[in-house]
Amino acid sequence: MTGALAGRHAVITGGANGIGAAIARAFTSEGARTTILDIDRRAGEAMALECGLNFIESDVADTQTLRARVAAAGSFGILVNSAGVDQHAFFGETSPLEWRRWLAINLEAVFATTHAVLPGMQHARFGRLINIASEAGRLGSRGGSVYAAAKGGVIAFTKSMARENAHYGITANVIAPGPIDTPMLRQAVAVGGDRLLDGMKSATLVRRLGTPEEVAAAAVFLASDAAGYITGETLGVSGGMGIGA
Repeated sequence: MTGALAGRHAVITGGANGIGAAIARAFTSEGARTTILDIDRRAGEAMALECGLNFIESDVADTQTLRARVAAAGSFGILVNSAGVDQHAFFGETSPLEWRRWLAINLEAVFATTHAVLPGMQHARFGRLINIASEAGRLGSRGGSVYAAAKGGVIAFTKSMARENAHYGITANVIAPGPIDTPMLRQAVAVGGDRLLDGMKSATLVRRLGTPEEVAAAAVFLASDAAGYITGETLGVSGGMGIGA
């Protein structure tokens, strides 16, 4: 532990599982006071006991309630939007009801949390906005069109936040993971089988899945003072996905 985030107060959506949980563990180990929001009560309470953090049960798809709960939880110097849900169907097989839920969780929740924390960050003249998108937002996704569109929206929104808030001392950046070994990915593999898993690995230059801890390391860096001159950027944590094998 280096204490890179000592004295900072961070809030993380989707912080009870997968990438969000790895970020929560990393932040607390670096000295941050951390609050997580997640719909999974059991996992959230377990994280609270494990890491000594604050857990707030919340469905990020309910963006109005999400915004209110983040605003009521206090002032935050760091926001990480990690909550997300994937799509496993070709667009022609999906429905408007599904689109709305995928967009609410993957994009509109980012709007809601950002809107809640910005006044405090602007007043403090310091902030770190870190949004977890996906390489799908830059490359597209076969069988994940709405998901990819939402993540592309996250990237564009984050760039806009960087432009609007730099003079307040607020940075805004995106982490774009590739295939990361999380419960969400394993659910997809359970449906798609080993062929899907092999395809994910072969889409990277390093020929393996990433770990949530590798994404968390990038989040710690972007949240730290060392990244104060970095804003409006999208950092791929994807094993070279998109460069070409």
